[in-house]
Amino acid sequence: MRFSYAAPLLSLVALFPGPADQPATPKYELLLRGGQVIDPRNAINAPRDVAIAAGRVAAVAPAISPSDASKTIEVAGLYVVPGLVDLHTHVYAGTGEKGSYAGDNSVYPDGFTLRACVTTIADAGSSGWRNFEDFKQRIVDRSRTRVFVFLNIVGHGMRGGAFEQDLADMAARPTAEMARRYRELIVGIKTAHYAGPEWTPVERAVEAGTSADLPVMVDFGTRHAERPVAELVTQKLRPGDIYTHVFSGLRGEQDPSGRVNAALWQGRKHGVLFDVGHGAGSFAWKVAAPALQEGFLPDSISTDLHVASISGGMKDMLNVMSKFLALGMPLEGVVQRTTWNAARALKQDGIGHLSVGAAADVAVVRVERGEYGFVDSFGARLKAAQRLACELTLRDGKVVYDLNGIAQSDWR
Repeated sequence: MRFSYAAPLLSLVALFPGPADQPATPKYELLLRGGQVIDPRNAINAPRDVAIAAGRVAAVAPAISPSDASKTIEVAGLYVVPGLVDLHTHVYAGTGEKGSYAGDNSVYPDGFTLRACVTTIADAGSSGWRNFEDFKQRIVDRSRTRVFVFLNIVGHGMRGGAFEQDLADMAARPTAEMARRYRELIVGIKTAHYAGPEWTPVERAVEAGTSADLPVMVDFGTRHAERPVAELVTQKLRPGDIYTHVFSGLRGEQDPSGRVNAALWQGRKHGVLFDVGHGAGSFAWKVAAPALQEGFLPDSISTDLHVASISGGMKDMLNVMSKFLALGMPLEGVVQRTTWNAARALKQDGIGHLSVGAAADVAVVRVERGEYGFVDSFGARLKAAQRLACELTLRDGKVVYDLNGIAQSDWR
């Protein structure tokens, strides 16, 4: 008797397929499909799909097959942009110190950034060289948001009152030494809130910045005839240094006729960067609107995030961005000033764009249309017909905020 083994073998093959028959592992972990990508660094403003793998941007193309991704999120009708970069915030919370930006005036970043499509921030001088390491341990090391730091020239940081007026605590050498020690986190030097007529805070901040090869951010404090803004932006500051609160109108940013002070144009030619730094008292329609009409646009748009500003006219990054849409700036220009321009000001070329290989910090933004009102720092309102809303935020390729659950499965 002869036996045939063919049928049983075929059955076994069907039950236990070999390696060649196994389904291929998708190339990408996540695919954002059908959105309008705005990536100013790469000159993209077009329909594109964005694929992500291992926490990095893996592909940006007109069409990427969903079969190549483990998960696909449909984002048609939405804008896909780099994770927003806010270069002026205050997030040294948790110390319990009253009336201090190294304390109760600051906010914990993750509660106010990711929900506004912000993935990277820079704290603007809340800590100095004396308390930076405490700030690092409390906030920087624990936050999902990427946190960089402008180190205050005041050794005690932005603790208010006598601390910020103490010229003896404004020491360039220890400030620069701390900045060099934590070069991966400290991106600049900050001087702020000085009420006296001396140039000392600016001069020592620039000395520290020069020693550590870092830019300086200036909140020019109280206006004095001895310290004209023209001298600051054309002589005291260097190319790449940052003048924040440019639309406050409190320090001579306008001339008596209401036009942009000629010194700001000269400062721009000198290479100084001009930042919004909206805050609770540093953004006025009567300054910003005519400046934009003259063609003086900010280099970066930032919030000056802190306890008072989030409850006042500022609210959050997307609210501030919406104000510039209302003033006539195209969306692409607004995105440029909150992504690549801000990253360049921080000298961080690995963020603020969607280049293949970059960290997959991605924001998905909706433009809402209706009747809205935007308020400046002084209670003046501007009506507008559109505003920006955060639909989805990715940090290193992971969903960290999802307004309408577009990354989730239906419960049924």
